[in-house]
Amino acid sequence: MKTRSATFQFEKELPWENPAPGITRQIMGYDGQLMVVKVKFETGAVASTHEHFHSQVSYVVSGRYELTIGGEKQILGPGDGFYIEPDVVHGCRCIEGGILIDTFSPHRADFLQK
Repeated sequence: MKTRSATFQFEKELPWENPAPGITRQIMGYDGQLMVVKVKFETGAVASTHEHFHSQVSYVVSGRYELTIGGEKQILGPGDGFYIEPDVVHGCRCIEGGILIDTFSPHRADFLQK
């Protein structure tokens, strides 16, 4: 497994992965301490509730999402963001299709295993 991404990433050259129905993602850049991932959601897509040991900060580029983090629900839209501390259960339902930018620390090694 690679321990870091290339210095420059070009969207048209990066593969899209399909982790769940209606959800695709591109790994934009990473090293052992940090990862940035672009996630595209179709309307109605659901990121099932889950937890991980990584810290996560996400930015809503476009679309509308119902986020549940640690039992609290909020609706977020363009320009909004959220923080998920390690080991907190969270999930997402896409109300209106769009894109999130997720950052993780440390990187998500499970995203790199193929």
